[in-house]
Amino acid sequence: MNRAMIASSVTLGQLQHKLDTVANNLANLNTNGFKRRETSFSDLLVQQMNNLPRADETRLTPLGIRSGTGAAVAGTTLRLEQGTIKRTDRMLDLALTEPQYFFQVLHNGETQYTRDGAFYFSESRPGFLNIVTGDGAYLLGTNGPIEIPMNYKSVTIRSDGQIEVTLQNDTTYNAGQLALANVHRPQYLQAIGHNRFAGPNENSGIVLADVLETVNGVQVVSQGVLEMSNVDLAHEMNSMIEMQRHFQLSARSLTIADEMMGLVNRIR
Repeated sequence: MNRAMIASSVTLGQLQHKLDTVANNLANLNTNGFKRRETSFSDLLVQQMNNLPRADETRLTPLGIRSGTGAAVAGTTLRLEQGTIKRTDRMLDLALTEPQYFFQVLHNGETQYTRDGAFYFSESRPGFLNIVTGDGAYLLGTNGPIEIPMNYKSVTIRSDGQIEVTLQNDTTYNAGQLALANVHRPQYLQAIGHNRFAGPNENSGIVLADVLETVNGVQVVSQGVLEMSNVDLAHEMNSMIEMQRHFQLSARSLTIADEMMGLVNRIR
């Protein structure tokens, strides 16, 4: 009974972690470029108790009783499925049309990665503007932060990431090329908030080159549109209901074990 209480209490805490993950997915249902996460579980220590004297040839299950100590979250997986593309016709709204590519941005001297393509202008130096995220991180090109002349008339970002600026006098200015990240192992990206990711943790033993590579000229950029989140409302609600049922069963198991221990203690 004590083992049952331990297994139930441990599992309750891990189910809460799953519920938190689902709740975070639902909270970001309308966040541009948000990528949902999935939680996987694994069994904790299991003890095998062989209490049968001999094997039964008709038995299909292992001999004895397996008593475990609950389940634990094995990890959360970042899912990169493509989100729905929404047309906005806004000049600085960009979307990536392949799921493994990310925009590279510079924030506080650190290169970070995002799928959120809603960008804005910010003055950089006299006569020039930077393209930045909503909180001021610089969109990176192959030669560093992208700069646009302040006297622009229009900005065209081609599907290969080439940026062409038409000035007020109708001349053309080449503002460079977008630097994109092609992510091979998204599970090693670190979520750092603001819908952005950083490279692998220094203590993980994984180097950045094993996780992603910088590419340019790949025709995956679309202008005037935004990628929505890849959160499926029906799927997440179903997961939440399922976890709530598991939570209720584990809580009930804990209550029953407590009641049984109470009965044992009252036996004289």
